Amino acid sequence: MAILSAVLVAGIGAAGVIRAANSRTSDVERIEGLEDILQAKDGPAENFLLIGSDSREGSDPSAPDFGGIGDTGDVQGRRSDTIMILRKEEDGNGAALLSLPRDLWVDIAGRDAQSRINSAYSDGADVLAATINQEFGIPIHHVVDIDFFGFKRLVDAIGGATICFDYVTRDTNTGLFQNPGCNVLDGTQALAYARSRHFEQFKDGAWQEDPRADLGRIERQQQFIKTTADATLQRLTSDPFLASDLIDSVSSSMRLDPGLDPIDAAGTLRKAFASGLVTYQLPVEGETIDGNAVLILTPEAEPIFAYFRGEGPPPPTDDVAS
Repeated sequence: MAILSAVLVAGIGAAGVIRAANSRTSDVERIEGLEDILQAKDGPAENFLLIGSDSREGSDPSAPDFGGIGDTGDVQGRRSDTIMILRKEEDGNGAALLSLPRDLWVDIAGRDAQSRINSAYSDGADVLAATINQEFGIPIHHVVDIDFFGFKRLVDAIGGATICFDYVTRDTNTGLFQNPGCNVLDGTQALAYARSRHFEQFKDGAWQEDPRADLGRIERQQQFIKTTADATLQRLTSDPFLASDLIDSVSSSMRLDPGLDPIDAAGTLRKAFASGLVTYQLPVEGETIDGNAVLILTPEAEPIFAYFRGEGPPPPTDDVAS
């Protein structure tokens, strides 16, 4: 979810838009407590921690997806529904995206206890960033955080997201339902798709659920990001003043670290996305720990972490967005 905010930042470029953006981004909430967590840039790249929050603050009971989201009475506080690390190469020469499964079993920074990684965010974005650095050695330079409602408004502001479906598709938990074909999803529909962990397709006369759960969701999210990011940047190129509408759509639902200047970051992020986005998924295996169904890393994850730490070359992948 938060990756679309990074695309928004990347799209700011026209002079008039920069003036408008300066006034709007000054009102974006800043995340406190990151002073001792975020690291100074010391290498060829910068890492952005992108958080999609499941906060129900501001939930609208009249919204069509209220039954699939609920309100603060159903889910209190904040958890990280989506966790990604965006690596921006020096001078914007490409970008890479790593998704961290929310069920990954880790030592939570400051707790002296293990839990799923998405629970770290309940103690704050600083604890999630510290946990990632502590567990994987990945330096975090910036943080972008957006909630469900900002995501929906952002998708609506860009005119929807086109997603192709081979079969009738549903997720009764999130409210997803789509007929076969390439469909333009509005913000509500896109959120139901992006959140889907019980993704079902009607094939051979029966509903068949994707057995990969969150891992399948990560694959679909990354494809969604590639498709939507490319379409958004194309629209911003032809209509740069669209950025003003996008900023308005998420300014109340997005939070940034105090040191992130969206205008300064815009040029290199735009170039990075235009150069192609490489995506990575961590190799994991399922395990049950203290009655919890969780995911454990396998040794094949190390080359990916080494790359995001700035200590190794890009691992091979055939998944590149042009």
